[in-house]
Amino acid sequence: MSFAITPASRLNTLPEQFFAALAAKASARIALGHDVINLGQGNPDLPTPANIVDRMKAASDNPLYHKYPPFRGFPFLKEAVAKRYKEDYGVELDPVKEVAILFGGKTGLVEISQCLLNPGDVCLVPDPGYPDYWSGVALAGAEMSFMPLLAKNGFLPDYKALDPEAVKRAKLMFLNYPNNPTAATASREFYEETVAFARENGVVVASDFAYGALGFDDVKPISFLETPGAKEVGVEFYTLSKTYNMAGWRVGFALGNSQIVEMINLIQDHYYCSLFGGIQEAAAEALTGPQQSVEELVATYERRRNTLYDALASIGWHADKPAGSFFCWLPVPAGYTSMEFSDLLLEKADIVVAPGNGFGTSGEGYVRLGLLAPESRLREAAERIGRLGLHFRNEPAKAAQRST
Repeated sequence: MSFAITPASRLNTLPEQFFAALAAKASARIALGHDVINLGQGNPDLPTPANIVDRMKAASDNPLYHKYPPFRGFPFLKEAVAKRYKEDYGVELDPVKEVAILFGGKTGLVEISQCLLNPGDVCLVPDPGYPDYWSGVALAGAEMSFMPLLAKNGFLPDYKALDPEAVKRAKLMFLNYPNNPTAATASREFYEETVAFARENGVVVASDFAYGALGFDDVKPISFLETPGAKEVGVEFYTLSKTYNMAGWRVGFALGNSQIVEMINLIQDHYYCSLFGGIQEAAAEALTGPQQSVEELVATYERRRNTLYDALASIGWHADKPAGSFFCWLPVPAGYTSMEFSDLLLEKADIVVAPGNGFGTSGEGYVRLGLLAPESRLREAAERIGRLGLHFRNEPAKAAQRST
């Protein structure tokens, strides 16, 4: 008689890991010996700044860090992120009550659903949006109601157009600006509207600010927490992955509403025993040390953006340049779905892009490209696409965003 193992039902509710499938496609092509230009994933390609790495090396010798760290992290790291928010955004944070240390921002984005949602509750989710929002909602046994992000609205949700019944049942809402995948940014007016909407409907706001440092054309992205009343209705998730090229270090934060921060700390008390102390010390160095590397990183992505869009324009593929993040959101040629076009680029040009429908129904008709390769490779990618002789469906300029 065979021994049967039956998984918990919650595992059957999890969405397919979109990025894992995308990586597998790319790996299979590379294994066949093809020269693949991978623009499909959001994995920073540049090294962590030397001062951060050096601090980690030195901190590894500290015997204090060879023991279990405090469950909720070392105070110096919470103080460091509070200092950075004060300097960059003018936001005052209580390091004790308004800061939680996370194993990367993704962890917090999954945990907040488990902290706030019960089966039958509704979460308002951007469409297109980061797929891991869906994972937390699924684990909580809750339901999703999608907020379409459309070009005509500057890829901002239109709260007046949402299903009133879904809004009535909603307890949580995810926002993400600068946005993945559309690369749009949000205005102060939009965040003021968001606070009013959240307060009126009793909806907690989870602002995903992973790309907060990456704004172009001398326009700095706005933190949701800069908005009056924001800490009353929500929290912001911040990560060092993109700002300091520390994706593999797994350092993130939940910031803002003290009650929600305490919930996240509580659930993490049962999951983890915080980060290795040496990583926490290196993270504090990133936040409080010289910020020149951040300025140089933004300039690098802006040059890459301009290089790629000039090259794409030369082959007849036009779209608005991204205002932030390190992504490009481009319309697919007429006659192709997002997946069909992505497969065509891989099979005929050895280029990996992310199909827009992997981010939600409203992502159909687009592909996402990452500015995560040298300028020479971005130009080469455009040249390879140009040789396919495609006729592009160009997106009309999106609605002007409201003043920031």
